[in-house]
Amino acid sequence: MIFPIVLSIQIAILATIINLPIALLISWLIVKKQIRGSAALELLMTIPLAIPPTIIGFFVLVIFGINGPIGKITNDIFGFNIIFTWIAATLVTAIISFPLMARAIIVSMSEVNPNLEKTARGLGAGPIKVFFSITVPLSYRGILAGSLICFVRALSEFGATIIVAGNMPKKTQTISLAIYSAIQSGDESTAFSLSAVALGIAIVSLVVYNILLKKDKRNLSNNE
Repeated sequence: MIFPIVLSIQIAILATIINLPIALLISWLIVKKQIRGSAALELLMTIPLAIPPTIIGFFVLVIFGINGPIGKITNDIFGFNIIFTWIAATLVTAIISFPLMARAIIVSMSEVNPNLEKTARGLGAGPIKVFFSITVPLSYRGILAGSLICFVRALSEFGATIIVAGNMPKKTQTISLAIYSAIQSGDESTAFSLSAVALGIAIVSLVVYNILLKKDKRNLSNNE
């Protein structure tokens, strides 16, 4: 029972870490830079929420599989393929959970007073310094909330993971996959225990997430 729990937490943490800089960049481009095509970028970013996870898993399998465009290169050059490894599970989990993090950060960034950023620019600060000294600190609750909800979603991923990583005990078996295997084998005790652990982690994360959202709403009301 320990391995699936540790692996799931590891994958969820890594997926969150991978998503964070990408989500910050995309949110900044959409909200602050308002680049041309931002609506299309936001739509593209949201697609993983609108389609079954198995489709994401299938596309990753096609691209990174041994005969896929990227998988063939990595296999020929490095003699390694990520399919049916925890790396593949992390990749699909990051893709599927990304929109949840990005949406939270976009909303939080849009509430940052642009006058503060303009003042900093007027005092000589460059765009990167303004981003890290003004935009990010004032968006931190949204960033934390997005990271938490991303972590929770990553922790519970099943459909895409079983396609690209398989369900190999002590190798690629996450909590969701272990629960599935326990149910299939009639081991209700293990299924209940793993479900309780997953539920406990999710509840703690969501409680913190809701607290951050309430603080954000309270601060917004005070500013108004």
